[in-house]
Amino acid sequence: MQTRILKVSSKNPSLSQIRKAARIIKSGGLVAFPTETVYGLGANALDSKSVRKIFEAKGRPSDNPLIIHISDIAELGILAENIPSTAFDLIEKFWPGPLTLVLKKSKIVPKIVTGGLDSVAVRMPKNKVALELIRLCGTPIAAPSANIAGRPSPTRAEHVSEDLNGKISMILDGGPTKIGIESTVIDLSSKTPMLLRPGGITIEQLQKILGKISIHPIVFGKKTKTIIRSPGMKYRHYSPKAKIILIEGSKPKIRKKISELSKYYKSQGLRVGILGANIGSDLTKSQASQQKIAASLFKSFREFDAKKIDIILAQGTSNKGLGLGIMNRLGKAAYKKIRV
Repeated sequence: MQTRILKVSSKNPSLSQIRKAARIIKSGGLVAFPTETVYGLGANALDSKSVRKIFEAKGRPSDNPLIIHISDIAELGILAENIPSTAFDLIEKFWPGPLTLVLKKSKIVPKIVTGGLDSVAVRMPKNKVALELIRLCGTPIAAPSANIAGRPSPTRAEHVSEDLNGKISMILDGGPTKIGIESTVIDLSSKTPMLLRPGGITIEQLQKILGKISIHPIVFGKKTKTIIRSPGMKYRHYSPKAKIILIEGSKPKIRKKISELSKYYKSQGLRVGILGANIGSDLTKSQASQQKIAASLFKSFREFDAKKIDIILAQGTSNKGLGLGIMNRLGKAAYKKIRV
């Protein structure tokens, strides 16, 4: 299969270009497209055969549920049942945007999309290319990140091409994504809202609307036997080819430990990369710095791979604000964690 790449403006996307992509999805094919978080790999969410192609192209386990993307709030009522009022409070504040809601699914949603669960994950992306694509398709689009399962999520079209060239029909190149990590996922299918995956919308922002929110233990890397209702929970994710060692603790101790480990691994003939641009600065002190880290995280992973780095020494950050999402991704990608 030849993968066609079409460049589209993220501000004023060409509808004629997007129609070409929409025709592919309507005919059962796969198209990668930009969102505000990462690039997604889209198929008709209501067609089981089309959705199955996503799992095949990515090498994704079939019990890992997908997120359905919509362009109009009216579509939510088709996909979900017994929608609580809190969902509409969140929608009013955060949609379109990087927030996914887990709700009781309707019968129209194929089991392959939900991993066989009775719940469905839905969001409305804040990206003109994505929204026009969904609208022109005339159907909700199921779309996980457009990468090989387990690899760093793609924040640029070239990242998609690295992983999926020849496996999908088209890539809509809308330039680099803004947020850089996947959407926040909040489960509203039970009495107490539960954070399943931290992302572009912080838990502090959610608490202002929802009040009490429980956090799934998997967010902090703890093992659990509870039902997995969201992508990014059950399997190791976001990993570059290099081994990541995540170092957490106080800034001076982290700096010292990274220096020690860097010297040690280099003495073993290994190529070492350090994640945390200025290790002497306080990367957690401002929201702006967290946004910068998130936006470049997966890109940095792929750049380290291009340089054939063997070991990545990653500086931990605060769990506050966007830092919770950053640490979740680093924790998922790390093969070893050290606290100093």
